Amino acid sequence: MVDMTAATAPPSSTALPTGLDGLRELIERESERLTPRMRDAARYAIEHPNDIALNPVATVAEMADIAPAAFIRMAKALGFGGYSELQRLLREPLQHATKPTFRERIRHYGGEQTLEHPDDPAEVLRAFSRANIVSLEHLQDDAASLPLAEAITLIENARIVHVLGLRRSYAVAAYLAYALNRVGRPAVQITGLGGAIAEQASTAGPDDLLIAISFPPYAADTLQVCEQVRAAGAKRLAITDAFLSPVARDADLVLEVNDAKLLGFRSLTSAMSLAQTLAVGLAFSKRKNRKQRGKHAGPPSFITDLLEVDC
Repeated sequence: MVDMTAATAPPSSTALPTGLDGLRELIERESERLTPRMRDAARYAIEHPNDIALNPVATVAEMADIAPAAFIRMAKALGFGGYSELQRLLREPLQHATKPTFRERIRHYGGEQTLEHPDDPAEVLRAFSRANIVSLEHLQDDAASLPLAEAITLIENARIVHVLGLRRSYAVAAYLAYALNRVGRPAVQITGLGGAIAEQASTAGPDDLLIAISFPPYAADTLQVCEQVRAAGAKRLAITDAFLSPVARDADLVLEVNDAKLLGFRSLTSAMSLAQTLAVGLAFSKRKNRKQRGKHAGPPSFITDLLEVDC
């Protein structure tokens, strides 16, 4: 249960952020003090900063389907005088010629675009293609800021990699487990078939790694397995949409990735690209390590297989 007094008290530090990045860091640092609804409001503020900057709290609350009080209390809990002061912080960047944020681009060009003829499959395909292109452009722009090298090191040092993704994330998990095995890293997919998800997860030990993949709405079984393997001492790599995601909580490392959303359907384009990057990155990391150990007899067989066989 969240202590309401602690949740509404200002943070220990009185210094307020001066930009969106600082706000993200503040929310991440103070998230445990916030109530669940305040965390929802904070997540919306990070993902839709221009909505906050340009609209009164009642309008934002209606768009987010979150009570106005949650936004006001969230702002005060983070040390702002109120919603208006948070709004001023997020309005400042709009005075400069910066490109729209990823979420705004997706909402404008992808998730909220209008289909004039939804019964035309060609138009639907074009709409999905445009939205996926935007997702990949965002992933490309953010590539340097993602902790990819750290993620590959976690995978490389694990005894066994357990990969979990349910519902729409299932395909990404299945591909990633397959690809890791193809490049010589023992990996098993936790599928939960037959209702045995807890039993499958029980094989994860302190020397293992769980890669948990989940996006809204987060699968309850995935969250339960995350807690189970954490108690067992295994490390966790979260692939999810935001650092405030419940899957990211207490994870050793988080990779944020967002896919296009159109008419309630989310694509897997960016998530699959990230899975490919981890597998291929691991393959070449292993080759580099072999060379550093003085083994110059050519690339190892799994690299040859990787280059010759479709992964």
